[in-house]
Amino acid sequence: MEPIESKSLKEVITGAFSIKEDSASNREIKKRLQSAGKVTGTNLCMMACANLIACIGLNAGQMTVVVGAMLIEPLMGSILMIAYCTVSANKREYASYALGFLFQIITSIIASTVYFLLTPVKEPTEELLSMTQPTMFEVMVAVVGGAAGVIGQTRKDKVNTIIPGVAIATALMPPLCTCGYAIANLNLDMLLGSAYMFIVNAYFISLGASLVLSLFRIPLHEEMTEKERKETRRSMIITTIIILIPALVVSLYKLLMK
Repeated sequence: MEPIESKSLKEVITGAFSIKEDSASNREIKKRLQSAGKVTGTNLCMMACANLIACIGLNAGQMTVVVGAMLIEPLMGSILMIAYCTVSANKREYASYALGFLFQIITSIIASTVYFLLTPVKEPTEELLSMTQPTMFEVMVAVVGGAAGVIGQTRKDKVNTIIPGVAIATALMPPLCTCGYAIANLNLDMLLGSAYMFIVNAYFISLGASLVLSLFRIPLHEEMTEKERKETRRSMIITTIIILIPALVVSLYKLLMK
């Protein structure tokens, strides 16, 4: 009787949490992310509708309504495609999807500004105020959310993502609504705080997705020298630190004030 091949604990754990075994082909992954990140007229209309729903929820202090808005907002797809372009070093597509993402942001801010100009309820709710001071908790949730979102998109049997739950957890829409409120009420401090929260969420979702995608052999669109690779990593590290510092300061302040 032949002995059963034994595996080390490390091999067992690695195999149990492997995300490569049931992954789709690189062509299929790119196709899915391109489809999810494509910005069209319908996409922008969905963006405006989701934003208005979220604004109503924030204005009324009803987070369940905000959750409903985040189930239909299309921002997550754009961010995941931007992450793919970053990993594949595709500068042309990166610029294209980044521009589409900018259109989504502008559409959302315009819609929310118009809403808060017209609504008779002008006092900021706790829900609106909570969107102006991101902490390290938001950073961690965004990284994990981005990783989970792209893992779902890279399976052979596609998981039901852009993951509504991930979109909810990473809260991309509420900070944009708060930007609109701040503009409508000429509140610069609130505008800067909510804009920063959105940047934190969007950037760290993209970073989390990029880290996962880097585990796959995503073909490079343009070959990079070792020097270019090092410069890219260096610029990413510097950008991450710069974005992270204010959230870290807020977290420490809240911790010390308890």
